[in-house]
Amino acid sequence: MWEYNQKVLEYFRNPKNMGEIENPDGVGEVGSMACGDAMRLTLRIDRAAGRITDAKFKTFGCASAIASASVLTELIIGKTVAEAMQVSNEDIVNALGGLPTAKMHCSVLGHDAVLAAINNYRGVQSTHQTDDEGKIVCRCFAVTDTHIERVARENKLRTVDEITNFTKAGGACKSCHVAIQDILDRQWGTVADADAPTDCQKQRETRCCQKPKGKACGCAAARTKG
Repeated sequence: MWEYNQKVLEYFRNPKNMGEIENPDGVGEVGSMACGDAMRLTLRIDRAAGRITDAKFKTFGCASAIASASVLTELIIGKTVAEAMQVSNEDIVNALGGLPTAKMHCSVLGHDAVLAAINNYRGVQSTHQTDDEGKIVCRCFAVTDTHIERVARENKLRTVDEITNFTKAGGACKSCHVAIQDILDRQWGTVADADAPTDCQKQRETRCCQKPKGKACGCAAARTKG
């Protein structure tokens, strides 16, 4: 049983703006029934002012997904399209007073829905993940490399577990963990710590590198042979 705070439970039990706008100006559909989370966001936009005047949602998912979608509509109604584009999944989490770590992907789903709906309003084609077409990394949840890269960048994620919490990628069969780690390594790079002891220095603290006086270090010789 997940430990939800009272604000999340209130939005779950009494969701705001649930439903669908008839003949909407923008529609965003993200996620999938197959992965257990899907959201449809419809917008009414004052074209002259470029401002969102109404937003409604339908979602298939857990309490976090419903609460995230509900509070999202409140965050974007009244904002300009440009301002709504800047509403992040972190804003959704903060508005809810926090989400369980393993449910952060629900806030990302809400953020993706806004981007998809605004892209639709602008006539810009986008994928179900709102990213450019990329290579599927997690087949269990149909998550692409471009989606992982964007979510990692926006949320400063650096571990596979964090990626799973925010995207669900790697949360089932785990066969994509190596690929996810490769993406993170490419995105953030690996910087060696100049003050960290070298392999040789580490091994000198053990008997394997207790070299006789005047002879080459054994571990250095091993590296040369390799």
